[in-house]
Amino acid sequence: MMASRTIADEGEFGLIAQVTAGLTMPDAVTVGPGDDCAVFAPFGQVVVSTDAMHEDVHFKKVWSGPHDVGRKAVGAALADVEAMGATPLGVVVALSAPEETPTEWVLEFSRGVRDECGLGGAALIGGDTTRGAVIGIVVTAFGDLQGRAPVLRSGARVGDVVAFTGRLGMAAAGLAVLGRGFRSPGAVVRAHRVPEVPYGQGRAAAEAGASALVDCSDGLLADLGHVARASGVAIDLDSATLDVDEAQKTVAAAIGGGDPLHYILTGGDDHALLGTFAASDVPEGWTVIGRVLPLEPDAGASVTVDGKVWSGDAGGWRHF
Repeated sequence: MMASRTIADEGEFGLIAQVTAGLTMPDAVTVGPGDDCAVFAPFGQVVVSTDAMHEDVHFKKVWSGPHDVGRKAVGAALADVEAMGATPLGVVVALSAPEETPTEWVLEFSRGVRDECGLGGAALIGGDTTRGAVIGIVVTAFGDLQGRAPVLRSGARVGDVVAFTGRLGMAAAGLAVLGRGFRSPGAVVRAHRVPEVPYGQGRAAAEAGASALVDCSDGLLADLGHVARASGVAIDLDSATLDVDEAQKTVAAAIGGGDPLHYILTGGDDHALLGTFAASDVPEGWTVIGRVLPLEPDAGASVTVDGKVWSGDAGGWRHF
């Protein structure tokens, strides 16, 4: 049986040629992969964000296939573009990997990158490859505001409602079961492997008059805390509006009987969008889950649940 080829066998430029073969560029991109830089001409201001993912920190190869990893890397970056109210335009992807990495792993990863770009309406417009001790991925994403003003974290107003679109706490439940050696329930495992970014909803929120937006990457309490602090307000969540999925209940019961609401409040990696709106401006497909209040002096927390500080672990992903 013939041994599988590795990326060392292909060489850097041979690998790049395979990864970029057949790419097509949107009209806004006038120079794509193959030169020193990509060139694009947007219709409005450009937003840009960079996300890094590393093996055994953000994903494990025993849990996630290369296609999943490619989709997750791009989805995390494009979610930030959506959270500014922009329309995704393109991404550049830098990949570092050990030289013994199978070529097929990289090609399947690149197919995941392309598939997620397709879902988000973006193009793979460039990148880099290099040798590394483990697999590391850096995705820089660009978006076009198309004449709209960016929607910042600092715009929440007292009297606004808080709403979300997407999934909450499913990836965290998936991480919990995978960390214990299980592969079910399937819904939460799939959520950990690949986020379902609500593409197009950032623009919809901006056009509806959102006062603030944020990508829910670190957890509901943590990310709304960023909005509250940036805006100088308090936020109170109504737990009755936070629907717990049956799969989350199953996971909570199986690993100790804790409150499954914990996953929704503290789990990140789903990349839902969180926004604040005037009550009459909430777009279709968004669910109201709380309200924006004045920040009281000496308040114990900027985000509360049912008027109280959440009694469980505040959660939220922290690298350091």
